[in-house]
Amino acid sequence: MELQQLRYVLAVAETKHFTRAAEQCHVVQSALSHQVAALERELGYALFARTSRRVALTPAGAAFLPHAAAAVDAAARAAAAGAAATGEIRGTLTIGTIPTTGTVDVPAALAAFRARHPAVRITLRTHHSDRLLAHVRAGRIDVAVLGLPDPALPDDVGARLLGAEPLVGAVGPGHPLAGRRRVGLARLAEEPFVDFPAGSPAREQSDRAFARAGVEREVLFESSALDSSVRLIEAGLAVGLLPEVVAERETGRIASFAVTPAPSRHEVLVWDAFNPSPAAERFRELLLAQRDGDARGSA
Repeated sequence: MELQQLRYVLAVAETKHFTRAAEQCHVVQSALSHQVAALERELGYALFARTSRRVALTPAGAAFLPHAAAAVDAAARAAAAGAAATGEIRGTLTIGTIPTTGTVDVPAALAAFRARHPAVRITLRTHHSDRLLAHVRAGRIDVAVLGLPDPALPDDVGARLLGAEPLVGAVGPGHPLAGRRRVGLARLAEEPFVDFPAGSPAREQSDRAFARAGVEREVLFESSALDSSVRLIEAGLAVGLLPEVVAERETGRIASFAVTPAPSRHEVLVWDAFNPSPAAERFRELLLAQRDGDARGSA
């Protein structure tokens, strides 16, 4: 059994197509098919059910796949660890982040990391906090920045609180509340809202704020995309609660103001603490150093 054969199996399982898998692996399709077939003969069972139009994992293949992925990942980590011992950081780094962060500058950290470790192949994934946390727990993301409704840290991954960021009220430029410096939650609750889907950590931040204030609101629109929410607010169809960094970026399209009592989101850095790669450790150290430096500078 060879690592390259395992890589071919992973590619076929991902693409569900031998030709596309061969393209992904930069080999001819016949060579990839031959190697997968040779592995199946060695194992004594089929990994894939094949027809001329369809490829799918067999039950044995589905059981084999996660261990194959772990073997390929372990080999990559072994090579990266050996290189790190010589002073060279290489391998892969997968970073996750919510769409906007106010406590750390992820692009700036990436630029600094890239300048120091050009041999590392970087993947950046932007998603919602619950999905990112699930990926870190599963070992598919090395380091992620989340936005959570409270400062409680997940206890099954490495985690550090980066800080709290206030949410501000946002209305269209022609709204009667535009130009106000501060608005109470009770007054804001009289307006129709746009917010993240119910049950998401981003939605929970604002839901908790209104519950604590003892007021109810109507969420007329649900959107998982910040830009869609901003467009609805800009059009005067709804009001919203947005991270301050987003409201500042969208000045001109929307009007923003402080809210009393002020809701906030807590930004948390999480990482896969089980056998982290040298690249992941270096990036986490760099991001935390950036945050600590910013905190000292503003003190």
